[in-house]
Amino acid sequence: MMLDTNALSAMADRDKALEHCLGSAPTLALPVIVLGEYRYGIRNSRHRATYESWLNERLSFFEVLPIETATAETYAELRHELRALGKPVPENDLWIAALARQYSLTIVSRDRHFTSIPKVRLLSW
Repeated sequence: MMLDTNALSAMADRDKALEHCLGSAPTLALPVIVLGEYRYGIRNSRHRATYESWLNERLSFFEVLPIETATAETYAELRHELRALGKPVPENDLWIAALARQYSLTIVSRDRHFTSIPKVRLLSW
């Protein structure tokens, strides 16, 4: 499974519903885009030190997925498909979806627009 930014935030806040949803997932992936969005959010938080500490202590437990040449190909294909369908998706979420499709991972998110992306699975809580 691959976490979107709102899932990572919920995890940091110890969301019980999310914990139940994830169960005992053996590996959790984290797109580098999500890591950037989350770090940006931390910089704007009044609880910055707490969230930075939480992330630094747990980052090694995630498989951080980088953007590679194959990801760019998947992104281009996906963006073309969505344009043809007339279903716009925020830019960062297109990259996240491209990584999900590339690695055949389910996206854990509360963002409903992931449901309109072909060949991408969404797990919401």
